[in-house]
Amino acid sequence: MDSETIDFINMADGTREEYELLERHYRRFTDGLPERLMAHLQLLSGDLMGYKIDRFQHSLQTATRAQRDGADDETVVAALLHDIGDTISPENHSELGASVLQPYVSAKTHWIIKHHGVFQGYYYFHHLGGDRNARDRFRGHPMFEPCAEFCARWDQNSFDPNYDTMPLVAFEPALRRVFARQPFGEHVGAPVA
Repeated sequence: MDSETIDFINMADGTREEYELLERHYRRFTDGLPERLMAHLQLLSGDLMGYKIDRFQHSLQTATRAQRDGADDETVVAALLHDIGDTISPENHSELGASVLQPYVSAKTHWIIKHHGVFQGYYYFHHLGGDRNARDRFRGHPMFEPCAEFCARWDQNSFDPNYDTMPLVAFEPALRRVFARQPFGEHVGAPVA
């Protein structure tokens, strides 16, 4: 199937058969998403950026803490991938990570990852001349406390070089289960504004 290609050069000219061929290629590509995510996550390795551990170890440590606290697969995977956007868009990494997760996770989990950056700012924005309470614009939102808890319990404290962090392979089964879900299926639910 790799050598099969469509004939059209303008999408408006495609036939049903050509689009069915493209769909078969797309499905196979989509099936490889867990491998690509794990490879992309490893791009966070190396540069400490001033921390005691790199961003890859931070991601593993965040997921390890969630796992050891008894979080469900979806939450553990979200903890693992929460900073995956750092390699592409550091200033907007929360939204990028949330977008990667969105088709496969609940609206609650998507909201937490999308907003974790501003909630994490509670711990340091004031040291850089910012407003540590910037997250307060979401106070009263049903996801305020869950997002604050995500940061307090698992994210802000996951920079410890002496923490017994689980390896990436330990999270692979959960990652595969979450990304095997039907995209935008019943697990997603109504958006949380």
